[in-house]
Amino acid sequence: MAVPILKQGAYLIASVQSALSDADLLELRNELVEKVGRFRSRGVIVDVTAMDVMDSFASRTLRDIAHMIRLRGAETVIVGVQPEVAFTMVQLGLTLEGVATALDLEEGLAFLDRGAKKKIRTDLGASG
Repeated sequence: MAVPILKQGAYLIASVQSALSDADLLELRNELVEKVGRFRSRGVIVDVTAMDVMDSFASRTLRDIAHMIRLRGAETVIVGVQPEVAFTMVQLGLTLEGVATALDLEEGLAFLDRGAKKKIRTDLGASG
């Protein structure tokens, strides 16, 4: 099942609609990494609100997506991890170490906006 990826300004938003197979996760990874370059995106939000299960492959793939996108010059935020999913992930020792997370889409956008403003201030400070 393809995951819709929307362009919202400088950001891409991938909204997972249902459980994904391993092949679907790899397709999502490849599409996001490619689209970050094509659209010159500064941030990516992956909304996993609809996922009621996250296994080791899914959590590792989400972590890989974030790291690959960072190498492309953008930031990633995973939003919408359900309480039951978070509980199970912790019980199984699955982590999204090094990956930003937020409660929902609104907080994810705010996180990326704060990061963009911080980068602008840093860039302006370096040139002045």
